[in-house]
Amino acid sequence: MKTRALVMAGVMALTAMAFTRVAQAQELLAVNIPFDFVAGDTQLPAGEYTVRVSAPTHTIILISRKDSAASAFLVTNAAVSAEPQSESKLVFNRYGERYFLSQVWTEGNSQGRQLLKSGREKEMSQIAKNETRGQVTLVAGLLPTNR
Repeated sequence: MKTRALVMAGVMALTAMAFTRVAQAQELLAVNIPFDFVAGDTQLPAGEYTVRVSAPTHTIILISRKDSAASAFLVTNAAVSAEPQSESKLVFNRYGERYFLSQVWTEGNSQGRQLLKSGREKEMSQIAKNETRGQVTLVAGLLPTNR
């Protein structure tokens, strides 16, 4: 019985350390997005957002408005750049007046995160004329993660 209690305590301690490591591995960005946009399958309004990016080996991003009015969990793939990024940024694909979050990059990293195109974005890209397509890049500030 005593051995079982020690094993359980050890497992709980390891679990707590693992969660602490995950929290430390996250990077927190702040960005003001001046337009409504789609992130994954979620329509989000314009506003000030925080973007919580897991370590490069993880695939989940949490984007949430600072006033807690809107948020989305996003599954991403790795994106690689030839050189480390000089600034943290969010990249949006634009089709007419519709914006879709496409990539998230953090300063000093050559690995970023790429969102998969949703069905809605694929449809918009087929409908949009060449002159209404484009990309918009917004610079994001890196916040301390000890919040």
